Amino acid sequence: MVQSVQLFQLASFQADWLSARQAALTSNIANANTPGYRAVDVTSFEKVLKNSTSAVSVTSPGHIPIGGSDATFGTQARAQTSRLPSGNTVQVEDELIKSNEVRQAFELNTAIVKSFHRMFMMTAK
Repeated sequence: MVQSVQLFQLASFQADWLSARQAALTSNIANANTPGYRAVDVTSFEKVLKNSTSAVSVTSPGHIPIGGSDATFGTQARAQTSRLPSGNTVQVEDELIKSNEVRQAFELNTAIVKSFHRMFMMTAK
């Protein structure tokens, strides 16, 4: 039996994760001049997704709720190779690159959802 893909739920979950990552990155940039501040990042999406699905034992596809996720995306201090004399580990250039990666992922996420929504609407006609 073929199980349906929960595309919209997965896209929403990823959008929540991307929002949490963007918040961590902007916090890093905001604290770029704070002495002793250590740059943080959220747990990778792959690990979060793996942990959220392995914690649930599914006996029937109907048992998974369609509603939003209650998962939290933990932040952790990022291992840095360079540290400023003030003890700060934020590299603004790296944060901007990561922020751009988040933007690209958001755009891809919304493009995929938009495409699938268009396909669903075409089949409903």
